[in-house]
Amino acid sequence: MGRFAIMTLTDAAAERVREIQASHEDALGIRVGVKKGGCAGMEYTIALAEEAKAGDDLIELDGAKVFVAPEAALFLLGTQMDFEVSTLRTGFVFNNPNQTSACGCGESVELAPVTQEALDAAHNAA
Repeated sequence: MGRFAIMTLTDAAAERVREIQASHEDALGIRVGVKKGGCAGMEYTIALAEEAKAGDDLIELDGAKVFVAPEAALFLLGTQMDFEVSTLRTGFVFNNPNQTSACGCGESVELAPVTQEALDAAHNAA
């Protein structure tokens, strides 16, 4: 199984991340985090990752690299990151078991963090 991963990537998400990496020569991958905002309380953040930061978790699939900010790990444990192209939106989608509700526009979510003990247990099981 290898190293424990906070999140998983679908093939579609990995393909999109590889496209981003290919089009930005100084990008190691992308960094995913969460921030307070939106009508439901939390928003996902996605940015280019030009360097690995201390505490980052790295999720890698076929060369696609997604860094998870340490403060986001408690909110993202068990999440599947997908990439969706539809008539209404194109972008990354987070299938997050910690999500308790979302706003109608889909731009923000309410997330319940897992406990530090659960996160430690998942890391230790890997």
